[in-house]
Amino acid sequence: MQWGLTVLRPYAARPVRALLRAGARFPPIAFDVLLAAAVLLGSAGLTSEVYQGPPGPLVLHAALALPLVWRRRAPMTVFCAVAAAAFAQWLADVRLLTDVALLVALYTVAARSSRRRALVAWAVLELGIVLASARWAAPDGGFLRSVVFLSAVAAAVAATGTNTRTRRAYLASLEDRAVRLERERDQRARLAAADERARIAREMHDIVTHNLSVMVALADGAVFAQHRSPDRATAAMRQISGTGRQALTDMRRSLGVLRADEPDALRHPVPGIAQLDALVGRMRAAGLPTRLRVSGDHAPVPAAAQLTAYRLVQEALTNTLKHAPPGTRAEVRVHCSPATVALDITDDGRAGHAPGPPLSSPPLPGPSLSGPSSGHGIPGMRERVAAYGGSLDAGPLPGGGWRVSATLALGPGADPVPGPGPASDPVPGPGPVPVPAEGGAA
Repeated sequence: MQWGLTVLRPYAARPVRALLRAGARFPPIAFDVLLAAAVLLGSAGLTSEVYQGPPGPLVLHAALALPLVWRRRAPMTVFCAVAAAAFAQWLADVRLLTDVALLVALYTVAARSSRRRALVAWAVLELGIVLASARWAAPDGGFLRSVVFLSAVAAAVAATGTNTRTRRAYLASLEDRAVRLERERDQRARLAAADERARIAREMHDIVTHNLSVMVALADGAVFAQHRSPDRATAAMRQISGTGRQALTDMRRSLGVLRADEPDALRHPVPGIAQLDALVGRMRAAGLPTRLRVSGDHAPVPAAAQLTAYRLVQEALTNTLKHAPPGTRAEVRVHCSPATVALDITDDGRAGHAPGPPLSSPPLPGPSLSGPSSGHGIPGMRERVAAYGGSLDAGPLPGGGWRVSATLALGPGADPVPGPGPASDPVPGPGPVPVPAEGGAA
């Protein structure tokens, strides 16, 4: 038997669910009209006195039932109208079953109005219960039984309405919370997209600006040297070709990292501290004498932090190449520790020292390398450093030149940023060029 009930329960619940779904699609005003009609016709049919004598009781029936049509729009007003009709009924000494409309009106007030109004409506109904019981209850103890029974019914109706209001408020709060969470999710998605666009812009700026600056400097030098030193001009053109290929490789690597679903990104690691030698070599070929000193073990440094360090050095040296006068020299110091990566890039920023390679010496007609900034230079460097909770200082040196000093925090504690003096355990790059003691960063 129990097994049969278990099997039949889903089928028995289907009509109930269908009825609930149909009720949810039913217009509320139509439901209230049917409710008022049911109260009016049902109670009038059960009260035979309505059709005996004057039409006054029929008017009272209508006055009690018809206001229920507007119970959702004005709950308290409808309750007052029904209570007034019930008081007129009490004055006329007419007993009507349509008084059930008072319970419907009380439920509506409790479900759709404030708690305070629900208490007022319940108190008014309690007063009516006492008056009605005093007039129409049986003399042998019927008054007390009538008051207790009707009061219990009124309290149950009011409690049901209050529970309905509480559940509606709870569901409304859940819907509001869901809407707010959806908005926050959309906002986070927009912020993530904006951050991704900014990251792509920084990568493209670093790659394109650096390599184009080097290529322009080499091209200018090649034009200058094509008659005096054809071999040097040919070497410069080859260097331009190599720099262009390097730019394409860097862009492919960056796009491969951005498209994480591509397996090629794993086979082509992004540049890091180990690639600074090649970067400095390209800067030397472009006409910027540069010294590189790396101390500490950079192998444990995460790849993302190494890429940030590489981009910072690249941007600083590119700025020096673009804005500093001919004959400027630069020096790059990198110190790696378990807690930090410290960078110090300086240049002397003054002419009059040993001249650089002749390829970059003469100014040529055409757009200058020191044209308007794109706005991604120093601000982009600060954003990169801020991602690691580090610090960045960039500005001119008192004796001339420029300095960029940055620290990337990798863990608790931080080592001091290497100053412009000799670095500890220097590891010179290929072909070091003497740098004045007061040199600064680009």
